[in-house]
Amino acid sequence: MLTVTKWVDVITNRVDVPARVLMSLLFLASGVGKISAVAATQAYMQAIGVPGVLLWPAAAWEIIAGIFLLIGLGIRPLALLLAGWCLLTAAIFHVAWADQIQLMMFLKNMTMAGGFLMLAKTGSWGMSVDAMLASPRQTS
Repeated sequence: MLTVTKWVDVITNRVDVPARVLMSLLFLASGVGKISAVAATQAYMQAIGVPGVLLWPAAAWEIIAGIFLLIGLGIRPLALLLAGWCLLTAAIFHVAWADQIQLMMFLKNMTMAGGFLMLAKTGSWGMSVDAMLASPRQTS
């Protein structure tokens, strides 16, 4: 008989890759979006008081972090950094809570930060570069 605990174990043993894919999409799309609309993104950043030149390191960080998250490389430290990034960007860009969209964006960032903190605790060992690097090497 399949108990609830066994059912949860069966399902969660296979969620690493889909979870990383879903979480990486936000950062890959955001990073690519920044470099696809440089003038508009810089204007938005500058309107909030953030120097527009920071678009480039922000876009690079989001794309690189998205790729590392996707392939599962350095997941635990990466997850801590991404949690911090989500908190930082929420505090800078999404504080106009009278605007329903900005409130939802703030809460989305808080939710992502929470998920990244959990990921930092557990890691992501299913089908990841981290898992390949941690597996014992076979000798001939």
